Amino acid sequence: MNVAGKIFVVTGGGSGMGRELVLQLLRKGATVAAVDLRQAGLDEVVGSAGSDAERTSTHVTDIADLGAVRELLTSVLDRHGHVDGLFNNAGIIQPFVKLTQLDDAQIERVMNVNFYGTLNMIRVFLPQLLTRPEAHIVNTSSMGGFLPVPGQAIYGASKAAVKLLTEALYAELLDTSVRVTAVFPGAIATKITENSGVRIPVDEQTAAAMKTLSAADAAAKIIAGMERDHYHVLVGSDAYLMDKLCRLTPKTAARLIQKQMKPLLSNHGEE
Repeated sequence: MNVAGKIFVVTGGGSGMGRELVLQLLRKGATVAAVDLRQAGLDEVVGSAGSDAERTSTHVTDIADLGAVRELLTSVLDRHGHVDGLFNNAGIIQPFVKLTQLDDAQIERVMNVNFYGTLNMIRVFLPQLLTRPEAHIVNTSSMGGFLPVPGQAIYGASKAAVKLLTEALYAELLDTSVRVTAVFPGAIATKITENSGVRIPVDEQTAAAMKTLSAADAAAKIIAGMERDHYHVLVGSDAYLMDKLCRLTPKTAARLIQKQMKPLLSNHGEE
């Protein structure tokens, strides 16, 4: 789908990949409704948009709240008239600890934002998207949605749920005007840990070894994947590598990531 002249909703639009998705969609001639929990982040994006800001609206919304998402749809339609595309980008990670160390509230928060937030947006916006001549839903899963990461079990479960939800939705909508894409980012330079209220202790050596893709490059790959109607979009060399390894020998992939992540778990008092 050609971006120019289309109207998109982007969740998590106040920072990181979401911010870059908003700005790059605007630069390509789209109109964008940017959604985030934080008005300050949305204001910063609008300030960075320059003359494109006139094609931007901002909406402070908790996507985990179904009622709030219904109100969001009304607000977006009142402002823009219709919606051609939806980027379900908002997401958080869990504290970097083993499953048994997570409390009920931490588990529910991750599932509510990552899975139910995405589901809420789809359920509310899909009937409107189906009225358009062409439309697109882009759901951000994660490399952690197909690769088991110790210390991120619930995050991974939430993103695996997004993966299968997206793939099922793709199949269900094949005979409609709505196309569907699943995105699997690897390590991206964003503020997801800060925005999640999580601290991950990484020493200088580990940090130097981590190869992260910029949020701008990640957003460009995601938009290009949508424009080409890709089924899956793998973002980052690590996502490509681990996708291949998981397909070839999943047990080896699990052991490899366990070895890499063990020092981080040890920093949290785990042996």
